[in-house]
Amino acid sequence: MQKILVKSHFNSMKNNFYLFSISSLSLFIAFPSLAVDIDNNQMDLKDNSQTQSNILNLSDFKSPATDASFLTQPIKNQENNIIQINNINEEVNYRKISQNNNLEPEETDDYDIILDVIGERNTLPKSTPTHVIDREEIEKQGASSVADVLKRMPGFVINDVGHGADIHTGTYYRGASINQSVILINGRQINTNINTYHGATDLNSIPVEAIDRIELYSGAASSLYGSSAVGGVINIITKQGSGKPKLNATAEFGSLNSNNQQSSFSGGTENVRYNLSFERFFIDNKYQVPVGAANRDADGNLFNADTATSAYFGNIAVDLNEKNTLSLDVKTLSSRRGLVYFGFPLQKDRLDHDGLNIGLAWKSQLADNSQLTTTLGFNQDYFNTYGPTVFENTEFYRTGTLDTKQFTGRLDHQWKISPRYQLRWGLDVNNLNLDGITDSTRPDRISLNESENQSLLNTALFAVNTVKINNALQFDLGLRQNFDSEYGNYFNPSLGLRYGISPNLAVRGSLSSVQRNPGLDQKYLYDTVHGWLPNSDLKPETGSNWTAGVDVNLSSNLTGQFTYFGSSLNDRLGIIQGQWQNVGLVDTNGFEAALRWNVTPNWSTFFNYTYTDAKIKTGAETGLQLGLIPYSNLQAGIGYGKDGWQANLYGTYYSGARRALFTAPGDKNTDFSPSYFNLDFSARIPINQNLGFTFYLENLLGEQYERVNRIYSPGLTWRVGLSSSI
Repeated sequence: MQKILVKSHFNSMKNNFYLFSISSLSLFIAFPSLAVDIDNNQMDLKDNSQTQSNILNLSDFKSPATDASFLTQPIKNQENNIIQINNINEEVNYRKISQNNNLEPEETDDYDIILDVIGERNTLPKSTPTHVIDREEIEKQGASSVADVLKRMPGFVINDVGHGADIHTGTYYRGASINQSVILINGRQINTNINTYHGATDLNSIPVEAIDRIELYSGAASSLYGSSAVGGVINIITKQGSGKPKLNATAEFGSLNSNNQQSSFSGGTENVRYNLSFERFFIDNKYQVPVGAANRDADGNLFNADTATSAYFGNIAVDLNEKNTLSLDVKTLSSRRGLVYFGFPLQKDRLDHDGLNIGLAWKSQLADNSQLTTTLGFNQDYFNTYGPTVFENTEFYRTGTLDTKQFTGRLDHQWKISPRYQLRWGLDVNNLNLDGITDSTRPDRISLNESENQSLLNTALFAVNTVKINNALQFDLGLRQNFDSEYGNYFNPSLGLRYGISPNLAVRGSLSSVQRNPGLDQKYLYDTVHGWLPNSDLKPETGSNWTAGVDVNLSSNLTGQFTYFGSSLNDRLGIIQGQWQNVGLVDTNGFEAALRWNVTPNWSTFFNYTYTDAKIKTGAETGLQLGLIPYSNLQAGIGYGKDGWQANLYGTYYSGARRALFTAPGDKNTDFSPSYFNLDFSARIPINQNLGFTFYLENLLGEQYERVNRIYSPGLTWRVGLSSSI
């Protein structure tokens, strides 16, 4: 009954644009003296922290030699006077703004800036937790893609076929697909609303060497970055150079003919910073698989799962003066791979993916407490699938092309109106154009061959009001009014609350209204690879999601985050009898636990567990778990680091997922794949100050477990390499 009332409340608010203005105005009237400290989730000033030349760059700060941070979350070790950092850039930027305006930093309980020891306020996450994996942890993992990084974060399930392989097999966060999340580079959206697998966001497309950290958040983020963020927001923050030129490079090779080369060249002067990164990756993913495995050839090997990727990234930032900074970043991708899915007969389709992403940002400090960021972006993805198909013992040929061009613009004003009230508001503009071609020589599909040109314009006004009632209580009110050329006007609010019961204990909660619109491809373009028909009558997925949680410092070096999460999504999209349809209501409920423990200055460990119950509530599959979503997913690890030596052991438990798609003869779509447990080991041995030897052993137990829907792991694999810094 409570869920129905919540849903009804949100529905009554939709299409009511006046509420946007009234709600914002009411806060000005009701809380003229209230304000908020700068929120980790809302003040994305981290990459602006070098806009003024007379303040030290982050790279100039040195952590104590005893600082052995591990994985994602910060822990303050009071006994050893060590403070580990999450989003330190925001704190340094706050000090920087004050200094450049000849002001002393505000003395509040929320800021504890110490320059000889990198510091951050000792606070717990706000209304929804922000999970962060920083550069150090990415290097420890030996990650070769963004997907590799995300699989260590709470709530994520990565079902990709091998290293860097087929992108469509699945990435899910708290039961939501990758297309139900918003993906950003430096706060700029890069994913489109294209939804078929060969048009999905490719998490292998960004050079890992270019990444400084990856942030994951939800709650008010749906108001800031789009109501389609059913699953959350993934923000990929790239590195900036500073100081004298520096060259980093790694080269690896290993099992399955894998080889990977990464390099970055960075540096800066007083007013200019630059970073250039490159990555080349290849793997053939050819290994023995058991009888009944998907895409098994006559020799018993996994077939057509090879991947070759080259990616380039570059950025440059120029301080025009002490208050204005202009930055440009460019990313290109060239990818060639085979497609593996769960169908029969043997899948032979290939996928070519070429991409270009350009972002231009102008950041201006309007006043001591006011910053305006103007961003322009262009994103192009060219996907081409092609290959033979067998029909009635005769081979025919098919191809499908998706060419998307996306122009984005964003005005983002962050305004600290008073010591207890902060407003972040702005405008989003997103124009998408899709050129699609399907062509098949198969006789019964020739009539479906077509060329489509479709476009979509979406603009939105957004605001997030953050009000600090006192040192313990804070709430966030998010408002987003959308104007869409396909689906008209719709309104999506969000609400977040955090209450600090004590310095070591806080409770929090969030509630958001969401709407995810069907992709242009799902509405207008025949999918020649799967044989799926479009449906121009598709309706948006609408509903709400919520979280409730507790954050606790169990001791000076042990922290925990415990979150109940859920969502209710009407008109969920799916395939019924070979055509895209709105399949009905899906309710998701789950529990997430994340623990971080610094055992000693050199030893640390983590534990993540997520339980997800994603139930289909209507239609032919009523009562079943969503396909490919496991009930339980656990990640844990322990690590050691000192003087360049590193050793890390990771464990993963996966409870198995429902085989909902492309069942083999004799299978039922209610069957679950078996559960599995996996161990990975990584290490670094320093050769000298600038050179290190790295090696990785994955799947130490050697079990050839089923990842998902008859896609099997290769068993024990290895990689070795050298990393250098000059």
